[in-house]
Parts: sequence; structure tokens; C-alpha cells
Amino acid sequence: MAKQSIVVVCPGRGTYNAPELGTLTRYHGGRAELARFDAMRAAGGSEMISALDGAKKFSPTLHLRGDVAAPLIYAASYLDFLSIATDRYEVVAITGNSMGWYTALACAGAISGEHGFAIADAMGRNSKSHAPGGHAVLVLADEDWRVDPALERTVEAACARVGVLPSIRLGGMLVVAGPEAALDALEAALPALPRAPLRLAGHGPFHTPLMQPSADAARAGLPAAWFAAPQVPLIDGRGKIWRRFETETHALWDYTFGHQITAAYDFTAAMTVAIREFAPDRIVLLGPGETLGGAIGQVLVAANWLDMADKAGFSARQQADPFLLAMGRPAQRSAVTQ
Repeated sequence: MAKQSIVVVCPGRGTYNAPELGTLTRYHGGRAELARFDAMRAAGGSEMISALDGAKKFSPTLHLRGDVAAPLIYAASYLDFLSIATDRYEVVAITGNSMGWYTALACAGAISGEHGFAIADAMGRNSKSHAPGGHAVLVLADEDWRVDPALERTVEAACARVGVLPSIRLGGMLVVAGPEAALDALEAALPALPRAPLRLAGHGPFHTPLMQPSADAARAGLPAAWFAAPQVPLIDGRGKIWRRFETETHALWDYTFGHQITAAYDFTAAMTVAIREFAPDRIVLLGPGETLGGAIGQVLVAANWLDMADKAGFSARQQADPFLLAMGRPAQRSAVTQ
């Protein structure tokens, strides 16, 4: 039986929430890689991720903190990747959203799993190193998952007027960042949106120049020697493809701890390139959670991929023959794992 081709997507922050508590124990308990990640945390004087994952109750003030959420998400995603049934699926490309870029690097073989964990762990701590500011999510897509270009232009103009910057382009959503006063001013300057803006608690002004101190800390502590050429194509937050025999490793390190931190991350472009360039049989979204699934669906709708022209079309395809397999969903997970 021929293998199916898949594009693998690595999620970022905001995907380990109360329903995901216990994910590592449930799916990956006893794995040697998890033990090594725990040992790395212990050696650095931090609480082991297996203990954080095994807490009796989810604590937003603890589990959503950058220095806790980042290693938890990385470990869950990376170990999910190692669980994919390679006798049935061929990974033709890998991408990620925001923090998921570090996981994508490891999954693609551009860094080792341990170095990926060290990077995610360090960047979770570094995420506190930034100029004052925060994040907000603006929903631009309507109930059918279509985005009105005129509304998008009006929103971008309002952001520019008050000094708010694009942070992540996420399907039918735009994540923006800036000083808190600018985010306050934006709410008054915006036109009517399908949903009210959502301010993200505990998030800094990620993917903007305000994160330069975080980039400086990463460059000082995370060496270029850890990087190699990816073994499978790797799609970054601009839509650029890093291929095995074309990658200059210092340039990959420079992007990871430069542009990727201080400039907008275009997940929409990354996914659009993934489907158009590689035309996979399926997309596999790694855990934890499945919150990125909606954004992926909105990208597919915008591209009218496989005749998925709106939300109803995407849902019908998912029910009949899922194109997107989310490992955070038990039924879909079983179709992907060994």
C-alpha cells in the first residue's frame, strides 16, 4: 500500500490548556526522550515537565507562563511527531506557528530533539525579555470563514494609526502587538468586527521589534553550531522553504533568532506555500490541543483548496474524509499514530 504524503504542522503558544493537562503522561509516559527533557529541566533547577503535566489541577497562572508553557508544548508536539506511523505516511514538509517554529526545526532534523527542547525552554524564559507591550487577536473572518479585503485594509490602517503592529497572520485572524496604551487605543479605532478583540493575558509583543532584547539573549546563549540542514523541507514564517541541499546553516540560525523573533510571523503564507508547493494527501496537526485547526481550515477556504470554499465545505470534507488530522483529537490521532 502506497504511503500518503503529509505536511506536518507544529502548534505554538496557547495550545496547552486545561483539557490538555496530562497529555504527556497519557500519550508519552515512559518515553526515553521525555526522561531526557525532565533531566535537562532538573539540571537547570526548574520543575520537570512530567510533574507540571501531572499536576492534579490546571493552574492558568502556572501552566500558561512562558517558561512553563513553551517546554510543555514543545515536548508534546515533538513526541507526537515521533509517534507518526512512518510506514503509512511520508512527511513531505514541516511548518509551525510562532513558537512551533522551534519544534519544526527539530522535527525536520535541523536541530536535535534535545537542542530543540533547550531552545524552547530558553525562549520561554526569554519571552519575558522585551519592551512593555502585549498581544490581541482580531477576528476578520465571517461565519463562513471568508475575509472581506476591504475590512482587512481598514483594520490594518487603524493599527498603523495608533502604533500597533501585525504579529501573526493566522488564517482569518490577525494577531497584533504593541504597547498597552496603543492596544487600548486600537479598540476605539477599529471598525465593527465579527467578534470583539481578545487581549491575550501573559503574552508579550511577540514578533515585533519590541522583542529585540529576547533576540539578543537568544543569539548570546543559543549557538549556531546546533544547526544543520533540514532533512525534509522546512517552511518558515515568511513562506520561505529551507531545503536540505540549499540551506546555509548560519542563515537558518540567523533567521530563527532574528527575523523570526522581531518581525511578523505569517502562518497564513506558510500554510499556503505548504499546500500549493507540496499538494499533500493530508495535513497533520501535532498536539497538544487542536486550537490551530480553525486557522488551518481558514487558509484552506481562502485558497479554495479541494473545493473547500467556506466553513461548511471544510466541515463536510472533514466528516467525509478528513484532510486535516489533528493529533489532539483522539479519533483522528488513532489514524496517524503507529
